[in-house]
Amino acid sequence: MNWHLQNKNNRKASFAGKFYPASKKELTQQLAGFFRKAKKRINSQHQLQALIVPHAGYIFSGQIAASAYNQIPDDAKYKRVFVLASSHNYYFNGAAVYCSGNYITPLGELNVDKELANSLINSSTVFQQKNEAHNFEHSLEVQLPFLQKKLGSKFLLIPIILGTNSAEECEKIGKSLKPYFTSENLFIISTDFSHYPEYEDANKVDQITTQAICSNRATELVRVLSENKKLNIKNLATSLCGWTSVLTLMYLTEKMKVSYVRIDYQNSGDTKPFGDKNRVVGYGSIAIFNNDDPFHISEEEKKEILGKARASIEKFIKTGKRAKIIPPEIKGVLNKITGVFVSIYIKSELRGCIGNFADEKTLNELVQKMAVSATCDHRFDDLKIKDLENLELEISVLSPLKRIESVKEIELGKHGIYIKKGLNSGTFLPQVATKTGWDLAGFLGHCARDKAGLGWDGWKTADIFIYEAVIFRGT
Repeated sequence: MNWHLQNKNNRKASFAGKFYPASKKELTQQLAGFFRKAKKRINSQHQLQALIVPHAGYIFSGQIAASAYNQIPDDAKYKRVFVLASSHNYYFNGAAVYCSGNYITPLGELNVDKELANSLINSSTVFQQKNEAHNFEHSLEVQLPFLQKKLGSKFLLIPIILGTNSAEECEKIGKSLKPYFTSENLFIISTDFSHYPEYEDANKVDQITTQAICSNRATELVRVLSENKKLNIKNLATSLCGWTSVLTLMYLTEKMKVSYVRIDYQNSGDTKPFGDKNRVVGYGSIAIFNNDDPFHISEEEKKEILGKARASIEKFIKTGKRAKIIPPEIKGVLNKITGVFVSIYIKSELRGCIGNFADEKTLNELVQKMAVSATCDHRFDDLKIKDLENLELEISVLSPLKRIESVKEIELGKHGIYIKKGLNSGTFLPQVATKTGWDLAGFLGHCARDKAGLGWDGWKTADIFIYEAVIFRGT
């Protein structure tokens, strides 16, 4: 017997065989069919941050769900995926975070980030442990096979069931989750749209609701949901069954530069041969992109940057000499004068991290120089030729520095910091705060003391700059 079946604390696939196939083979085949017929990835220049996805039985909403998940780039890697779903069975204050074990589906086991899940519960009264809310809820579970099909099982799962019907609590939940709304994480919001109106009425009211969501104004969604009730639409039980999860996301994003993009829509009346057009349920998919990228880096440019960094490292390790700077193949970001950090990992262990801010050097030149410098990081043992086969690179391309007047301007997970006083200076990349779990005081204190040599409180009398980063990995 497999270990995950023996572990009674794991959350089993309760709705396999009901909402979707219980057989791994049949489920895999069905998902492949949905993805073939679904809408393809739209041509967005910005980072995908979240998806709004339906949660009905796959026979009804599976293709619309696949249209949402198709927006995830093929080479995407996420540290964590937060799945927010509103409870259909229990009503309770705040939200329940599952932290007792892992989640199981017919496609295998998904590891829950139990450390972060417990941290959420311990750090805010809006989160609690309430396993029964998870055990009897389908709307979160049905998202997981799609994630496994698209991303495998390499990410950590944060499963959250909302029990509240309070907009104020949704705002608090969104505020608590905002530090994790970064490029290394993905948010999945589980909801269906209208329940039980006639076919044409569903199309109309769901369009109104979709427009409210895409406004990225939480109060607008609350207003529209209230107005929908006054339309006297026959049999309309709700116009958004997972409204608390969607509202939580909107409270999280409404002051951010993001765009909500409608991807696909249909209702159960469109499903052959089961579609009853007298009483339908609406299904929509929406993608949320970060429009506040410091600049866009295409997949081709990322590939070129990684390739040049790798070639520079190989040349230096094998010969002890720096290679000549190779000119850019693609016109674009490589010709810009911008900063970059190169991090080297061997078997997932950090073995070097060196970078520099823009200093009259183009990204093309700087990344090749920093790649070699990272191999000589004095904090780590020298790299050997044998290490090359297990080498993975993380590249952080930096936006221009911006001097701030107040540390309240720093958004953890979004901003890197550069602290400077006299000849002393030090920096932390944006991902450091997320990886360490430091609060703002810890982020500043560690940078001032450990990187700039100014002491724990040295930042208080220093100049502080912030910057953002486009972060990507590859071999």
